[in-house]
Amino acid sequence: METKRIVFVGVGGQGNLLATRLLGEACLAAGIPAVVSEIHGMAQRGGVVESALVMGARSPIVSRGEADVLIGFEPLETLRALNKCNKNTVVITNIHPLPPFTVATGQGVYPDIDKAIDLMRDNVCTLITLDGDKLAARAGNPLSLNMVMLGALMGSKVIPLDEDILKETIAKTTKQAFLESNLKAFDLGVAASSVG
Repeated sequence: METKRIVFVGVGGQGNLLATRLLGEACLAAGIPAVVSEIHGMAQRGGVVESALVMGARSPIVSRGEADVLIGFEPLETLRALNKCNKNTVVITNIHPLPPFTVATGQGVYPDIDKAIDLMRDNVCTLITLDGDKLAARAGNPLSLNMVMLGALMGSKVIPLDEDILKETIAKTTKQAFLESNLKAFDLGVAASSVG
């Protein structure tokens, strides 16, 4: 199978590590070889969290310019990870900012979102933007951003994985109290990113 390198970036508490793990489990359930890696950084303090899933290869490393897909849970972190991309990369980013501590304390300035999006668009093949936080809230669980972003990945049709297999994996691993809202968040992400 063709190798697909998928990078997830966000900040601590957004659920990108869980999203990566669920995608990996779904790949294995579908018989697709996949390896996962993660970098926690300062996750407990709202710091950057990066993870990667590589389909069809043995190494989980995604070097500079190698990402086929970049999924950004936070727009500044998406912008910071742009060096993982190339002209053929598909970027899916949440446009809802979660300013870092330095901005909250007045020690830094958050970049202009529109300029950041323009920069992303100029450097990749396809850019899909959505307000993932708004969609998660609409699904009934503001903490389901990770499900929205997984849905957005499926809606983009850029990886060879059946949507139903990922939904089954989510259903098997989600607490019953959150299952309905997680699946609704997933479906909203699919609808928000569907291309072609």
